[in-house]
Amino acid sequence: MVRSASRGRKLRGPWHKNRYDRAIRPLRRPDLQLYTAPWVLPLSDEAHAIPDGGILVDGDRIVSVGTAADLRSAHPDTDTEHLAERLIMPGLVNCHMHSGLLRGTAEGLKLWDWLRLYIDPMHRVLQPDEAETASWICYAEALLSGTTTVVDMWRYLDGSGRVAEQLGNRAVLVPYVGEHPDYDYFDTLDDNERLIDAWQGKGDGRVMPWVGMEHLFYFTEDAWARAVDMAERYGVGLHTHVGESQAEVRELHTRFGLRPVHAMERFGFLDLDQVLFAHCVWLDDSEIALLAERRVGVAHNPTSNMKLVSGMAPISRMIARGVHVGLGSDGEKENNNLDLFEEMKFASLLGKVREDDATAADAWQTLRMATIEGARAIGLGDEIGSLEPGKRADFITVRTDTPRMTPLLGGEHLNVHHNLVYAAQGGDVDQVFCDGRELVRGGVLLTADLDEIRARVQRAVPDLFRRRAAWLAAHDQGATSPVPGD
Repeated sequence: MVRSASRGRKLRGPWHKNRYDRAIRPLRRPDLQLYTAPWVLPLSDEAHAIPDGGILVDGDRIVSVGTAADLRSAHPDTDTEHLAERLIMPGLVNCHMHSGLLRGTAEGLKLWDWLRLYIDPMHRVLQPDEAETASWICYAEALLSGTTTVVDMWRYLDGSGRVAEQLGNRAVLVPYVGEHPDYDYFDTLDDNERLIDAWQGKGDGRVMPWVGMEHLFYFTEDAWARAVDMAERYGVGLHTHVGESQAEVRELHTRFGLRPVHAMERFGFLDLDQVLFAHCVWLDDSEIALLAERRVGVAHNPTSNMKLVSGMAPISRMIARGVHVGLGSDGEKENNNLDLFEEMKFASLLGKVREDDATAADAWQTLRMATIEGARAIGLGDEIGSLEPGKRADFITVRTDTPRMTPLLGGEHLNVHHNLVYAAQGGDVDQVFCDGRELVRGGVLLTADLDEIRARVQRAVPDLFRRRAAWLAAHDQGATSPVPGD
């Protein structure tokens, strides 16, 4: 039987709202299901789009990808949903974000003032229920804009794990850890180890706790060794900020006579099987070569790097050396949204400006950064990031019946990839599937009440801001960070 998805605004009407917004749909997977659409973008190693394509899904896995005609012929009795005026592509992978509640409240400041007056004091007074509330709004926002996997460096991450369990997304949980007397207001390695014990394998394997390190300077030497040991013992990844600012490069050279990546190598971090560095703006060629040699993933955050004037990361040089570079939104405070479609556009344009080359960071390469290369950067390239048989059924559908996607052309004028990178927005996402479960339909979240989440955020923020203001009034205007970072 072939069912055709409704178009445009019909899915946003009262029937849909009453059924899903007020009575939350439990997570479930359909049996063997064929989804067809005018366009399918597998985003595997070959850059191509399949016109009149489809994907066959069995539970949480992709069985086959190809033309709709071939799939219907091979599976004539399979339930089929035709997604008119839609395209199908992999779910997006956000390789670096921070849940948070400060959107639009820390603007127009130099980096040090931004940290001193807003960010570090917030960490000092943040409560676990507020941290969980932040993940509710951020994970919902991510899903609604097509992101199925997030790497979230945040606080009190038990709450974030509960959010991912209910919403149905995939989440790598990375605590903000500070193991130094000057940074005793962050999570500790004890907290981190307890998180790994409690959450490894939870959420049907979608919740993945890692070892977190806010920054190398936020740790003592003993803590460096313990972090490496924890990651090895538990078989998990490690994530931290590296090479974000010029001040960091200068300070590392003063302390150790080393550049950032070489310092990470000396202290044993590159010996781990899975390492992800955020930013990597100020790296030289020797550091890029080392990242490629040691198979370290990189999370590129173009919007944050522009907003905080961190600089332009040499992503073209990294990719040319074989480094797996994924995209990150960074947090709501340094980006203002978690829309990876917008991030793709900025990544491509900033890459062109940096290289003074209009051919740099092309659309196919940028789409891969948001999908398969991001998955590889976090060690999940064999499971997610592209539409291939055997992989997890993480995929999204994007509306093509919008002015932004028109005209949509094939053949020698193929422009679907260009339209996705330079024109589409997160609000154009229609459906979101993770592990074969439908989490968004018609642009509506199916697994939680978005109005309730928004109300919870509105209730939580005033008291958080009052406590931050009280802390600032009682102290000398904030924390002392020797090197700016986020």
